[in-house]
Amino acid sequence: MQATRTQLEAVLDAVERLLNAREAQMVTSEEWDAVEHAVAACSEPPTNERAETFTVDDARDLVRSVAPVKGERYQHRCPADAFEAVAHAVAEAKRRFNLEDLRRAANIPWTQAAVAFAFLKERSVVVPAGGRSHAAASATPFEDAMVEYHALREKGPEG
Repeated sequence: MQATRTQLEAVLDAVERLLNAREAQMVTSEEWDAVEHAVAACSEPPTNERAETFTVDDARDLVRSVAPVKGERYQHRCPADAFEAVAHAVAEAKRRFNLEDLRRAANIPWTQAAVAFAFLKERSVVVPAGGRSHAAASATPFEDAMVEYHALREKGPEG
């Protein structure tokens, strides 16, 4: 898989922020998390080269299952409280936002934020707003997110 220019620019930006923080002797986990996320985005297969599904498991975690055309299947999880935190972050956003903004606002790990964000995009709770930015699709994004989550949870794995 070949990374896109946008993905490589995100890696470069994250590494530059890490180096600046290191120079100022102020490196935090946020800088490392940004690098980890940017590198992971480069290695994830494009949407046209994978099948992606969402379920809610018995622990009420939102589960993102990915089956790439090439490679091994994998799953990532987002606990219900982390999903709610992302939904609140979308509702409280006063402007356009991206995954990093939501992760920071929700104060959760990148993987959990990415699962919630992917689900919200799939269900059109958030919509593209130029570049990597997104916006809420309606005036009630928290409610929309929770309706979609509970509809999926009630559907069950066999749905």
